[in-house]
Amino acid sequence: MDDVSDLPRKALSRTAKLASLPLGAAGRATVGLGKRIGGAPAEAVMAEFQRRTADQLFSVLGELKGGAMKFGQMLSLMESAMPEEFAAPYRATLTKLQDSAPPMPAATVHTILARELGSKWRDRFSEFDDIPAAAASIGQVHRGVLKDGREVAVKLQYPGAAEALRADLRQLGRVARTFGSWVPGLDIKPLITELQERIGEELDYDREAQAQQAYANAFADHPEFVVPRVIKHSPKAIVSEWIEGAPLSGVIADGTKAERDEIGLKYVRFMFSGPKLAGLLHSDPHPGNFRVMADGRLGVVDFGLCARLPDGLPPEIGSLLRISLQGDGDQVVAGLREVGFIKPRMEVDPQQLIDYLAPFAEPARAEVFQFNRAWMREQANRTSDFRSPNAALALKLNLPPSYLLIHRVWIGGVAVLSQLEAEAPFRSVLEEFLPGFQD
Repeated sequence: MDDVSDLPRKALSRTAKLASLPLGAAGRATVGLGKRIGGAPAEAVMAEFQRRTADQLFSVLGELKGGAMKFGQMLSLMESAMPEEFAAPYRATLTKLQDSAPPMPAATVHTILARELGSKWRDRFSEFDDIPAAAASIGQVHRGVLKDGREVAVKLQYPGAAEALRADLRQLGRVARTFGSWVPGLDIKPLITELQERIGEELDYDREAQAQQAYANAFADHPEFVVPRVIKHSPKAIVSEWIEGAPLSGVIADGTKAERDEIGLKYVRFMFSGPKLAGLLHSDPHPGNFRVMADGRLGVVDFGLCARLPDGLPPEIGSLLRISLQGDGDQVVAGLREVGFIKPRMEVDPQQLIDYLAPFAEPARAEVFQFNRAWMREQANRTSDFRSPNAALALKLNLPPSYLLIHRVWIGGVAVLSQLEAEAPFRSVLEEFLPGFQD
């Protein structure tokens, strides 16, 4: 992805590598069968198969970056919904995809800097590290020090990122059903469709910088959150303040219960307070975008996807959640129909709807709620089992475009809280920041 002029050949190479994911898994299964015939224990063969498949997952999706890695990041977010026997071998590999990928060569980095910041870009810095501090799906971040002594993060977009994203997502769409065997109970196709619809927003670094600065202004000197201020930006580069913190994935993996509970509550407070304080909803909730600061605050480092909500969250969300907790199915049906979740001539049984929504509303019912992977898997299985009445009901529900990113944050946020296994008074956050919930 380093030479834009060579995109056609590289596009073919990317397609071949993406196609190798399911084929490679099948090939290793054949090798495993050979080992089994040779007398190796079944458990050992399966463990080796899963380890090698995980290695290939990171190697291919990480190397390709673009839409391939973006897809991997979404998988990493939803691993808490996967069956444990499937998710466990892949957990560490999926976590790697949250904020690391093979970097661009230094010469390519310098070319981008000259184009985006001017030919004398070096005159702006007293130090610049050619080795990226983080490399992800469509760009990588370098650490630098400006001539005035400020430490900065320099985020650069990969050359050809737009072309690579579109090509990857087309190919992933073709093999979506094959990936279903990797992630039982998870429908991959809608994830890819959403990525395709959001390409333009995530590629526009000017738009991202504006959102980041709006958040920085709204949360300046906040006791719970840190958002780095933007210093300079262009369509393919953002220079902002550097913040030092431990990745949220580290807390998920190794944090104490107290640490996971505390960070889980701050994570929710950040997500719900954004629309009220900044008029924006941070819409990319995966852990790679969050840092735990030395002073305990939660740092946020990526604003490539934000929903513009100048009037805050729609009050219908809070009021319908409140009504569903009261068990009034008729009002919930009427309210969902009014905002477009139920189409005009679609008939929905009110009590069945209340039963369907009850587990989703459960965290809002209790004063203190315990999230965990088992609960998340239960909800995923409950809604994806085609033999269940829930599946038929889910097909009758519609997701209006204006609620797409809100829905993504809600589901993705619940997934992260389940990974954290956080226990905290989440209802109090809804009472403070969700319009209509207390009315």
